[in-house]
Amino acid sequence: MLKLKRILLIAPSEMTRTPAFERAQALTCATGALLHIVAFDHVQALAIAGLLDHDAMAQAREGYLQAHRHWLEQQARFYRCGGMQVTTEVLWVRSSLTNLLEYVKDFHPDLVVKDTHYAPTVDRAFHRPLDWQLLRDCPTHLHLVTSARNPKPLKILAAIDLSHLEEMTQGLNDQILDLASTLAASCGAALHLLNVCRWSKISEAPMSVPTGSLDDSFRDAIQDAQQEAFDVLAERYCISKTRQHSLMGIPHKVIGPFTQLNAFDILVLGTVYHPGPDRFIGDTAESVLNRAPCSLMIVKPLPPPVGTRHHRACG
Repeated sequence: MLKLKRILLIAPSEMTRTPAFERAQALTCATGALLHIVAFDHVQALAIAGLLDHDAMAQAREGYLQAHRHWLEQQARFYRCGGMQVTTEVLWVRSSLTNLLEYVKDFHPDLVVKDTHYAPTVDRAFHRPLDWQLLRDCPTHLHLVTSARNPKPLKILAAIDLSHLEEMTQGLNDQILDLASTLAASCGAALHLLNVCRWSKISEAPMSVPTGSLDDSFRDAIQDAQQEAFDVLAERYCISKTRQHSLMGIPHKVIGPFTQLNAFDILVLGTVYHPGPDRFIGDTAESVLNRAPCSLMIVKPLPPPVGTRHHRACG
């Protein structure tokens, strides 16, 4: 079973306890991991004032950072009273994708926890929100928290993708279930398993097609193969029949309503990106994030062993 040893909470610049604080505390307490809380703080008004009076700005900035550090340490002391290992840091830098990724790379967490923020369609048309960028580029598992209704999750849904060859997704389904089962066991939560039967992997092209476009016998064979793989995974992770779910439809259109209807606290799903012009596998995560029905746990595949490469058939 996967073990979470280091959890990184990306705190907001505002000195307020958010749902991500509550969830990070609950997961840290349940898993026994070390929790590190970092806040990226940068007040634009102080930065502009520094252009006129550098010394005054430096003094004001340090006072502001000291207040933020003191507040964050107060939260940490509260956690430590419960026996948790907690460290904190406040940095005077913008909360940009580059700065976040550099920090994650240096800290080497097993899980990054962050509040998610709804971005209107108009905003997304002109720039890609930070949460969407993290989905693609964060090198480790990412937990985007929408609410803290149950800080310690009671129901977890693992959504797997049986529409691609495992060699293309680097064993991602097992990794999704490794993380989901670890969280469920640590928190005493009920673990459910979901597969959406709509897209099918045919030939060796890195794409999926609607099963409705296939003849009946071919479609039935594909669905039988997916059901067999589904049963194997459910048995491997000891998921009872009453917690196994199969749906028909376009993944991102059915996963959200199903998750909301059944009041899951965490939806665990994966993403796989390949360099080059090809679309990434697992873009369901990005589509679901648009109207997240609950907190999302995004699983990133382990890097392939050194010296291996992915082959694609030609012609």
